[in-house]
Amino acid sequence: MQRFSNHLMGVDQGDVTMFADFEDGGPMWRGTGPRERRLRVVFSDRYRHPPTVHVSISLWDVDFKTSVRAEVTAENVTESDFEIVFRTWLDTRVARARVAWLSIGEMPHEDDFELY
Repeated sequence: MQRFSNHLMGVDQGDVTMFADFEDGGPMWRGTGPRERRLRVVFSDRYRHPPTVHVSISLWDVDFKTSVRAEVTAENVTESDFEIVFRTWLDTRVARARVAWLSIGEMPHEDDFELY
């Protein structure tokens, strides 16, 4: 559980296209085996500490002839950014994917100070 020491909370959100591999025959559409796509997202403002980030698939277009397999996660979360990671494997064919994200965390307070 994340605990906050001040009343300044920040909530940021977005919805980003991860890829559209059907357009150019990219690896998510034509490939097999383990495949991964990463996208760096920069927050609108800097958090005091790394926030909690939630990601979810908001759109995906998949081939109906193969099993649908996917994992979407938030990795490398810092005070200013994070990476969305989309993974699939075996023979799954993903034409395109979009991911929604939401971050919640403590914002810096004007009275904050750091001892060096």
